[in-house]
Amino acid sequence: MRVGGGPASQQGVRRANLALVLDAIASAPRSRAELVAATGLTRAAVSSLVDELTTAGLVAECGPAAPSGKVGRPGTALTLAPDGPGGLGGEIGVAHLAACVVDLRGDVRQWRRLAVDNRGRPVEAVLADLAGLLHDVVDRAGTVPAGLALAVPGPVGAAEGTVVRAPNLGWSDVPVAAGLRTALRTVGAIDLAGLPIDVENEANLGGLAELWLAGRPDDFCHLSAEAGIGAALVVGGRLLRGAGGFAGELGHVPVHPDGPDCPCGARGCLERYAGERAVLEAAGLAGVDGDWVVLLAERARAGDAKVRDALAGAGTALGIAAAGAVSLLDPAEVVLGGGYAELAQWLLPAMRRELAGRVTVRPWADERLTVSPLGRRGPLLGAAVGVVRSVIADPGRFAED
Repeated sequence: MRVGGGPASQQGVRRANLALVLDAIASAPRSRAELVAATGLTRAAVSSLVDELTTAGLVAECGPAAPSGKVGRPGTALTLAPDGPGGLGGEIGVAHLAACVVDLRGDVRQWRRLAVDNRGRPVEAVLADLAGLLHDVVDRAGTVPAGLALAVPGPVGAAEGTVVRAPNLGWSDVPVAAGLRTALRTVGAIDLAGLPIDVENEANLGGLAELWLAGRPDDFCHLSAEAGIGAALVVGGRLLRGAGGFAGELGHVPVHPDGPDCPCGARGCLERYAGERAVLEAAGLAGVDGDWVVLLAERARAGDAKVRDALAGAGTALGIAAAGAVSLLDPAEVVLGGGYAELAQWLLPAMRRELAGRVTVRPWADERLTVSPLGRRGPLLGAAVGVVRSVIADPGRFAED
């Protein structure tokens, strides 16, 4: 018999029950009596757990509960504390940095996006600018974050917080979490360097944001683009990462095996037809400054035939790649996100044609190809909301402080 097994087990049960109660409150404001019904716990246990969560700053009263139809006065409704520990998200893009704070309810408290060309910049300079941005949004939000999650444009390896390869930045095996922690120590009055720091691929976070915030089914494929192209594969309500964590590198799926060389070393990759550089070159806009998505959308909306043809060509390539993903994974939906969401009206017709003509071994309907309502906000929202979800999943670490 393991010595001390009883107390450890009791502590584990209590932490699980704290999470059970907080999750029930997160789904909707509830009275203590409603929590008893929702969780199956005793009234005494619920009362004790609610007191603990309130003391920890995670739960607050929000007025009378909705009438239950039972005799007697309605109880007091409990909700997630608006001033409780929030989620801090950061994003490193090829042409921007961004940061945001959300509260426990997932409401955005502060948001900042800074246009900056990070191609070839020293890693230390990028992380120093991001650290300043993170401190700025936390100072303005007036809430203490429970953790920090960072979206990056490349796969993250097994080593904690290390970006294996971000070719559009020129990064390889960069320990981003450690570097950001160092940068955070040099600015700001709040100790953000002591927060847990999680680093995740931006396409994955965009997909998780769709799952958590946009009401997606449990099986879908989320295609997104910034400078490169990525995909988040959600299967059974969980992110499919693959054996080494590299699942979703859709930009390097060959759509034309004999096509042009790709910087990745292969040929005919999707990025050579539907990535930022490829579309701008096809549209005759290579070298034009500014936000590439906004630029293309403005020109296409104005009727520029060359831009529309370039977007139609990108849609064809995307449709070919998406058809392969559909045949392999059988998702309920394919979601067009990131910068593609803002260009969807010119991409969708060609994508639909390719999907209709290539997905032949299973039923497919046009309405299964959808557009993200989150667009380019998805990865940063996914980062910040993911932190909050980790608090709700394990509030015991706050209740014990």
